[in-house]
Amino acid sequence: MEKRFREFLVEGGFPEAQGLAPALRIELLQGYVDTVLFRDVIERYDVSQVAALRWLVRHCLRSPAGSFSVHRLHQDLKAQGHGVARDLVHAMLCHLTDAFLLSAVPLATDSERKRNSNPRKVYPADPGLIKPFDASGRANLGHALETAVLNELERRGAEVGYVKTDEGLEVDFLARYPGGGDELVQVCADSSGEATLARELRAFAAAEKEHPHAVRRILVLDRDSTPRVDTPEIRVRPGYEWLLAAPGED
Repeated sequence: MEKRFREFLVEGGFPEAQGLAPALRIELLQGYVDTVLFRDVIERYDVSQVAALRWLVRHCLRSPAGSFSVHRLHQDLKAQGHGVARDLVHAMLCHLTDAFLLSAVPLATDSERKRNSNPRKVYPADPGLIKPFDASGRANLGHALETAVLNELERRGAEVGYVKTDEGLEVDFLARYPGGGDELVQVCADSSGEATLARELRAFAAAEKEHPHAVRRILVLDRDSTPRVDTPEIRVRPGYEWLLAAPGED
């Protein structure tokens, strides 16, 4: 099960990509992205700045779980020689999320002003889309796991945001379910290190002040990396077990 889960985090869930050689799979998934761009974005919204749009997509897909702001992306595009108006950058990001190529997770806050003024975290629609656009050569399993968890939270109908505490600590996701109930979710491919686990627990403790009734959950890559947590209210399990469980099961 753990072997297949690792393969899923690299290959993704597109049926035609399963079992393909890496080079063929990368070519196929890059073709999928091109198809979405031209059919669902460029033609639909009559986008003329195609080079800027492609740069934006590559930037977002090779930086999964990264925070971004329209202002910073606009500056980066200008530095790359793309003369694109700031409003158009914002519109292109909206087009990409409307086409279900990307998900943009906002700061979890009831203040519309704070939500709009703080960076968002961007994720691909499928973990398999990370590798075809990542030039670093790293496995990137942590970001792929985080992407898979976000996709499942959205599939379960949750309204998802990330938490930034007053102490500057971050919780990956605050999930609010339509039927009621909140969850604070930390995703960590390997939390077996004491320093890593301590950081995750500090973030939970800080976030609990604002979200005292939220379930606290840590999702890891496999059983070997599952830490022992002395706080019984914090639920820890491998990501694949949580993905396969029915919502609400622990």
